[in-house]
Amino acid sequence: MPQPFMKHLPTGLNRRQGLAGLLGLAATRAFASVPDAAAAAEPVQRIATCWRLPGAAEGNSPQGDHVGIVEVDWAAGSLRLFEPLPLPSRGHGLLALADGGFLAVAARPGRWLLRCDAGGQVVVRHGIDSDTPRRSLDGHATASADGRWIYTVETDPASGQGWVSVRDPLTLRRVAQFASGGIDPHQLLPAPDGKLMVANGGIPREAGGRKVRLEDMAPCLTCTDPASGRIEGRWTLADPRLSLRHMAWSIDDRPLLGIALQAEHDDPGRRAEAPTLAVWDGRSLDLPCADPQGGGYAGDIAAGPAGGFIISAQKQRRGLWWHPGSPRGYTRVAELTEPCALVPAADGDGVTLHAARGAARWHLRAAARMLAWPVAMAPDNHAVALHAPA
Repeated sequence: MPQPFMKHLPTGLNRRQGLAGLLGLAATRAFASVPDAAAAAEPVQRIATCWRLPGAAEGNSPQGDHVGIVEVDWAAGSLRLFEPLPLPSRGHGLLALADGGFLAVAARPGRWLLRCDAGGQVVVRHGIDSDTPRRSLDGHATASADGRWIYTVETDPASGQGWVSVRDPLTLRRVAQFASGGIDPHQLLPAPDGKLMVANGGIPREAGGRKVRLEDMAPCLTCTDPASGRIEGRWTLADPRLSLRHMAWSIDDRPLLGIALQAEHDDPGRRAEAPTLAVWDGRSLDLPCADPQGGGYAGDIAAGPAGGFIISAQKQRRGLWWHPGSPRGYTRVAELTEPCALVPAADGDGVTLHAARGAARWHLRAAARMLAWPVAMAPDNHAVALHAPA
């Protein structure tokens, strides 16, 4: 059985209120974990992330939402927060750019895009109300393999249909568009062959983003040729109440696409028992793992060891590892209050987890560790490791 390395006692406050944490990072069942940090020395991580100040959710802060760069040095045991930028609303998805900077995307129903340089300073602000036709951002963006284009997922507020916009990376303005192949598109990722994979969450929503008519849910995964906008494949799960949300490619010779699920069943018991991971192998979309440890809700997903994935089961306070060598269950690798954003280790054998009180490390060949946030902050669901400045 896995044995915990350490624990921090919880206070019972949630991520957006008091920011307390519980950490118990464990050895794994399938791979021995050696508590030797020198055996897997991690380089200093420069990570872009969004967060909210405590109390902002109740309207007590005029500038509650921020984006910025966090520098994590596990060897030195330090975590530094560089000058944060206030945001006009909640930020969500982030995209690392080749020059060391990043793109930040407003959460649904989003109205802005922000491009920052390697120092975290704003280079371009783009309000999408200037785009025609007018739509709302759904929280995520990705780039073409050659870096020539930025792709964003969006929703037509009048029809509810999903779209992908093609944007100029310098101005962030829309230059082309094509249908996402579903409703409520949430994240998109390039495939190894240059096609675009889009996770359409399938939840009908009002223009303000509120969920409606869950009985009409229609989630799907689509594969699109971005050059023509033609949809070349579409996959669904048997249960339409499993919303497809976030995606990650495994690190393997024949990569799998992992999709984090969020259950929307009316019955709380059925929702809590629902799967939290779907896997696409290039041919079919399957539910390999019925393990209920995720509680029916996965906040983020990242590549993990052995060609697998780590998911953050936020509501269950767990980080869970799935891999194809043991596909029917999860290995619990972390216990934290409100684990959210996941950043893979540079060697693929571990992950940094952002949670209520700080950043935690789990790695196959290094001791578990946690570093406190330098200020009280409630991190959002996503973070991204930045490239070395060009």
